[in-house]
Amino acid sequence: MKRFLNLSLLLSAFFALAPVAALATELVMVDEEGCIWCQRWEEEIGPSYPNTTEGAFAPLRKINIRDVADKIEISRRVNFTPTFLLVENGRELARLEGYPGEHFFFPLLGDLLGEHTAFKMAE
Repeated sequence: MKRFLNLSLLLSAFFALAPVAALATELVMVDEEGCIWCQRWEEEIGPSYPNTTEGAFAPLRKINIRDVADKIEISRRVNFTPTFLLVENGRELARLEGYPGEHFFFPLLGDLLGEHTAFKMAE
C-alpha cells in the first residue's frame, strides 16, 4: 500500500508540473513560402540547431508570418522573414530580424538568450 501511495504522489507531482514544461522558452522562426533566407537558414543551421546548447534550451517552432499574431503575444508586427522570436509563456521576449548568416547567427542568438533568459553559454 505504501509503495502505491508513493507512486501516486509521484505521478500527481509529475502531472501538476507538466503544464509548466509547455510554457518553457522557445525560439519561434517566423517564415513564409518562397523566403530564400528562410531556406538558407534551413540548410545552414536547421539540421544542427536541435543538437546545440541553444537548441536544447530554446527548442525551435516555426510559424507562418500570417499566423504569428494569432499564436504569440508579440511586441510589434513581424514584417520580415525570417524573424526569430524568443518566446516564453507565449509572449515575445526579444527578436532577431533576418538571417545574419551561419557565422553570426549563434553569437547573436546567444546574446539574446543571455540577456532575456537564464541561459548560460557553454564554457
